[in-house]
Amino acid sequence: MIGRLRGTLVALTTESVIVDVGGVGYEIAMPTRDLGALPALGEEVVIHTHLHVREDQLALFGFADEDGRVVFRHLIATSGVGPKLALAILGALGPDRLRAAVIGEDIDTLTTVPGIGVRSAQKLVLDLRARLALPAGGIPASGGLGSVRTALEGLGYSAAEIRDAIADLHGEDVEAMLRAALQKLGRR
Repeated sequence: MIGRLRGTLVALTTESVIVDVGGVGYEIAMPTRDLGALPALGEEVVIHTHLHVREDQLALFGFADEDGRVVFRHLIATSGVGPKLALAILGALGPDRLRAAVIGEDIDTLTTVPGIGVRSAQKLVLDLRARLALPAGGIPASGGLGSVRTALEGLGYSAAEIRDAIADLHGEDVEAMLRAALQKLGRR
């Protein structure tokens, strides 16, 4: 599985990018929101990816952050939602707005995405409500706490340990929150 790429951005279209990693150019389809947030051509970029395998094709889908990839995977696991529709949903709404629409059962917001009608929106709400409510075992996937969660996961801590370590942390200073969480974990 190809989970993340770091390399030089060499080409950019309205639907995808090509990232040069060690002399190999990877073509990665991305949501329009994430494409707009990329640096200029020739700059280094980090893209979180999902390798989609079909019997006739291998396709890479990329996201600016881990939360986008997690939500994408929930979307494609939903019946009737393929990778292209999932990209369209994330491009139109983004992970946070999609999560809010699903949890709040906001059918009108979901139907603003091309290819999603009222019935499809209702089905998305039913299928995704439980999965999108609280990502990663109740720990926010974005913002300061999301960054602390990602760092602790990278260090090998379990979801339960992370949940306990960041239970009473707040603020936007990621370094301070990470330091406090590591101190709490070190006391065990």
